[in-house]
Amino acid sequence: MIAMLAALSMALPASCGTPDRNRDITPHNYVFFRRDHDRIADTAFLYHPNVVGAQLTFTWRELEPRSGEYDFEGVRKRLAFLKSQGKRLFLQIQDVSFSEASVTPDYLRSDTAYHGGIARKYEGSAKDGFQFGGWVARRWDPAVRERFSLLLAALAREFDGAIEGVVIPETSIDFEHPEHRPSGYSPQVYAEGIQSMITSARNAFQRSCVVIYANFMPGEWLPGDDRGYLRGVHTHAAAIGAGVGGPDVMPYRPFQRSHSLSLIEKRAPGVIAAMAVQDGNLADVNKSNGQRISVAELYAFSVDRLRLNYLFWGTEEPYYTADVLPYLRTLTK
Repeated sequence: MIAMLAALSMALPASCGTPDRNRDITPHNYVFFRRDHDRIADTAFLYHPNVVGAQLTFTWRELEPRSGEYDFEGVRKRLAFLKSQGKRLFLQIQDVSFSEASVTPDYLRSDTAYHGGIARKYEGSAKDGFQFGGWVARRWDPAVRERFSLLLAALAREFDGAIEGVVIPETSIDFEHPEHRPSGYSPQVYAEGIQSMITSARNAFQRSCVVIYANFMPGEWLPGDDRGYLRGVHTHAAAIGAGVGGPDVMPYRPFQRSHSLSLIEKRAPGVIAAMAVQDGNLADVNKSNGQRISVAELYAFSVDRLRLNYLFWGTEEPYYTADVLPYLRTLTK
């Protein structure tokens, strides 16, 4: 065990994110503005003493509008502004959507080398029916992953160490019905593809943090049907010095508890963890007492149980203005 922990410690980057390491004691709090980038100028955010920075989403499509042609002007602009205000930037690079909106470059779909480039994903069950749930890049396809790897490398050449970190979006997708499964896909191949994506991100970013939102994996359901897919992603991330996390802090939901929350809680010392408080999280109800979760309760769970290093607070109202920002002001630095 000692040897394993030593190996994991050696795998960590020399400087993952901010060098002061205060985020290893209590989480560094960020505001998750999604794609509403202009909101970084909000004074409630800028002048908040306990908000370290902003998490912003950029799509693969906007960062690489044409094959091999990168457009990072939006990142440069937001980073420069945040730095001028003493705030930090965490990027989320979106290769998956939850609507009809396409977040991947057109060339992935038009060039046959990428076998369609993206796939429709579905939500539901055979009992209740399946509904279209958005698009995902063919993460299991080596040709598509290679293009994503080149994007990461280009981003790192300019921003490694300047930004706090990068997030690869959630691993949860659904192709349960045989008619919905795209060519070349299987749960095993998908799991291998996710690990390859983490490796590419970690190889590119040597100083900024790399976080994979490993929340659920297709082809298994923990704890009863454990094929090792989600556990394997968490183990691989830890072994190469990447972080883990997820898009929802929902301690009352049994599915979250048996998947990402459990693995994050049990992660080895030194492994970075970051989670986002997204829409619906602060509306969740504890069925044992009928009470809605409070910001204080969610924060305590994040600190005491999950030992999070980063918390990305969403802007869902009325919680953001009425609850989140006031509570964060009560925290001591």
